[in-house]
Amino acid sequence: MHLYLAESPRTLYLVTSTQDEKRGQPSRALVFRTAEGKPSQAVVEFLPRHEVDLSNAAKVTNRIIKGSLGLISIAGDIFLAVITSATEVGNIRPSGGRSESVAKIHEVGFYCLTSSTWDDPSSTFDAISSPTYAEQADNLLREAYRDSGSSTPNAQVYEHPCMALQKIIAAGTFYHALEPHWDLSSRLSQRLKRDPIGAKDIAIYDDRFVWNEYMVRSLLDFRERLEPQERDDFDSCQFIALVIQGYVGVFQLPLSAPPTNGSPMVATLSLISRLGWKRAGTRFNTRGVDDDGNCANFVETETILSTDMNCFSFTQVRGSVPLFWEQQGLQTFGQRIQITRPQASQPAFERHFVHLIDEYGGVHAINLLGTKENEATLTSAYTRHLQIARNALGDVVRITNFDFHNAVRLYGHDAVVREIRRQEDITNQIESFGFTMADTSSNEVITLQKGVFRTNCLDCLDRTNFVQDILSRTVMEQYLSLVRREWMHMGPLWSYHRELWAENGDALSRIYAGTGALNTSYTRSGKRTLAGVLSDATKSVSRAYINNFQDKGKQIAIDMFLGNISSQRQVTIFDPIHDLVRDTLEKRISEYSTTKSCVIFAGTWNLNGRAPSSESLLPWLFPRSSEPDIIAIGFQEIVPLTAQQIVQADPEKRRIWEAKIIETLGKRPNKKNEYSGFQLVGTALLILVKAELTAVIRNVEAATHKTGLRGISGNKGAVAIRLEYHDTNICFITAHLAAGHNNVDERNADYHTITNGLHFLKGKTIDSHQNVIWLADTNYRVDLDNERVRQLAQADDYDALVAADQLRQALDDGSAFAGYEEGPLLFRPTYKYDYGSENYDSSEKMRIPAWTDRILYKGPSLSLTVYSRAELKGSDHRPVFAIFRAELRVIDHTKRASLSHLLLENVASTAPGEKLDEKLASLAFASDVPDLPPPSSDSSAWWDGPGHRGGVFAVYMGDAPSQANFDPFDSPNESPLSSPSSSEEELYNKLALQEPLAPEPLPARRAPPPPPPPRTTKPQLQDS
Repeated sequence: MHLYLAESPRTLYLVTSTQDEKRGQPSRALVFRTAEGKPSQAVVEFLPRHEVDLSNAAKVTNRIIKGSLGLISIAGDIFLAVITSATEVGNIRPSGGRSESVAKIHEVGFYCLTSSTWDDPSSTFDAISSPTYAEQADNLLREAYRDSGSSTPNAQVYEHPCMALQKIIAAGTFYHALEPHWDLSSRLSQRLKRDPIGAKDIAIYDDRFVWNEYMVRSLLDFRERLEPQERDDFDSCQFIALVIQGYVGVFQLPLSAPPTNGSPMVATLSLISRLGWKRAGTRFNTRGVDDDGNCANFVETETILSTDMNCFSFTQVRGSVPLFWEQQGLQTFGQRIQITRPQASQPAFERHFVHLIDEYGGVHAINLLGTKENEATLTSAYTRHLQIARNALGDVVRITNFDFHNAVRLYGHDAVVREIRRQEDITNQIESFGFTMADTSSNEVITLQKGVFRTNCLDCLDRTNFVQDILSRTVMEQYLSLVRREWMHMGPLWSYHRELWAENGDALSRIYAGTGALNTSYTRSGKRTLAGVLSDATKSVSRAYINNFQDKGKQIAIDMFLGNISSQRQVTIFDPIHDLVRDTLEKRISEYSTTKSCVIFAGTWNLNGRAPSSESLLPWLFPRSSEPDIIAIGFQEIVPLTAQQIVQADPEKRRIWEAKIIETLGKRPNKKNEYSGFQLVGTALLILVKAELTAVIRNVEAATHKTGLRGISGNKGAVAIRLEYHDTNICFITAHLAAGHNNVDERNADYHTITNGLHFLKGKTIDSHQNVIWLADTNYRVDLDNERVRQLAQADDYDALVAADQLRQALDDGSAFAGYEEGPLLFRPTYKYDYGSENYDSSEKMRIPAWTDRILYKGPSLSLTVYSRAELKGSDHRPVFAIFRAELRVIDHTKRASLSHLLLENVASTAPGEKLDEKLASLAFASDVPDLPPPSSDSSAWWDGPGHRGGVFAVYMGDAPSQANFDPFDSPNESPLSSPSSSEEELYNKLALQEPLAPEPLPARRAPPPPPPPRTTKPQLQDS
């Protein structure tokens, strides 16, 4: 197919070629143009080619287009991504009924639908040297990459906004299926389960491995809305290409012939690795598991051996240790590992293994981590979590710990092969799990694989690939011993097998770590050579540089490709019906969601570098009888601000204070709390939640930004932790701003530096969040003379002090903290006291008392109920606290889907001659649909009740009212999908639940039903 461009209006045409039509494809065109006034929406048409006028269109590239990857919006422009160069890797099953050929992508093009600035991206890419990913990071994140007049012909173009995406996709690690369409994303056993129609349906795929799902989603939705015949034509044209990332290798080789005729049999040996995208990223930026159970560097690898008789398939998976862990700061050859949420990992850990069990059956984990301090910590936590998970999941999950490095150090790589095969648990599971085998001619499944090995090391690269190669060969030998024992001794077969696994290791390592894999020289040749040792040393050094200094920009590009950037908007295709339904769903959110009340405690304290004293923290952390659901504690100057501490922070002080807080929590009865903490030299932030809430606290992330010494040290700055509680996000920031009475401008600048410079993963910033709470030593002072301030403070006369408060002045004039609120200052200034006393500073400096320690907030969910200070004397500051009541949104996604379906079904089902606007005007939702009957009990059954004669329960299907002036998309007073809600006053002030309503008497006109037929035993009811 070819790609054409026309102007006025600007339009892209993807048109089938004459060669395509000779191969039997229909003559069609896919037409793209922008929707007026909607920056992230496109208009798409699927037309016969003869209806498209190309007389004023120009071919934008002479290359044959292999398919479209979809649409993406970057910095306000919409781009169509197409494959411009790909080569065939091979046919996975040439002896099967349908071809299953794979192509590797070499080049892609991004063609702008909204601007002529980037009309010649190929020359743009060729004219300049390719910058590194790090150099492109800022360009990818900025909202506007050019001035409004930069589309003029004389505007100088520096780089294409999609260059980083083009580099990722064109790196030689992306693959797509060739025609006729088959599902490359699914393993053989899954494909064989589908009927012939499902096997050809491009919309059926394994969404874990289709990397362009975000970009192509709108085109798939457009395809679904086509008529069946048009949809078949659309698929035949191969306009859409679904791509996987990973590795595909194919070798063909002759095997010894059956004794009947003596002619050789041709076998095809293939290896397919499918990298998951749901927690995608680079080595030091993406570790562990997310709250949904998705692991970093998760790969499904399938070994396939296809002959004229049958087809063998064996599947394994790899993935990062499924805990919350990360590696912060500069990483060299000593891996510094931090388990960030040790007590909160269990729900995500179990979700991960439940996903594996649902997908593959039994799971046997092979953990290759060593016994060094950091890896041993992960191994211990991994084993502990798995033991707990087995209480719920049973023996379907097992684990084998095998210290790979220790075995190599003692006996060499050959010993690993022997020892793995001697592991009784592993050999037993090989027998138990088996493999998949199907008849080649009929595709009939003879046997199915019943479980999967999940192998990991630290990066899930070198050691993991080595062991997976061993398992693949072991299982294939088991298969060959059953079908043709002499094939087990064919040297070329195992040479190709080693080559495939070596190439697989290199490919996956380049994706995740930037270099080829280690140990591949042994994988290829079966020997450890000096050249291999030197090559591994070079790769290790290269990895350290790439992972520390280049991967940040690459991570941003990956997140952009996958649609993970928080400010990114997915391109939609203009469809008035679906657009109307989508807008209506947003307006009627109250019908498919509820609010949950939550109490949040926020406290801040500048410790002046002092260790905990004997005084109790209870007056500060629990000032009221109520127990908060979330506790956020911000410390400043947790260590003294000495030159040594500025250069290298002492973590011991943080651990002492953490222990003090845990001790305080332990004094509360029946309290089990979890926290995630992080320290920036003198600053620490801890978040604690009730144990029962850990399952609904998700996507916890920490970020820092330094401002001290112009950002090169950590004596000043901010730490932030963001989280999602159900469907509401909250960001907590503790900060220490510039000191000095007159340095107001510096403090304002620190605030803006933190707000603009602090970034979480996937482009999220502080302002990306719905609710934000600052708990900080802001260092803002009171602009009055010292004696006057002390007199007013001692007299508890705060009006004059507040009027002279520098932070209140900054809030009023918008120079800092614009949009934030603060509670009334009804307590004495918190700084500066003589240590251990109630007297303000009596030292030589005699600092003016001030409210330096503040808590500010913004967000529709937050309501401040308490704002005060605690009388603790363990520092020269007094701690401050605030208590919030928050109404957090909980979305019922099942109800949302039901409402969406109901709206769409009624709007779309117009009768012949019926006008859509009239249908919309008369559409309403019945509000008197009765509830289903209560469940049966030992004493009564639902059909015993009135109105269910003969066990029949009538469902009311009422007619919609037809009022000409009724807006069908206004939420009715009572909707069948609505949930009861409470007023703000009821939520905050009524501590007891309302009394249940008394049942209404039955209508007198309803005759009592006949008694149910006698029965001696209760009938067996089917579980619902």
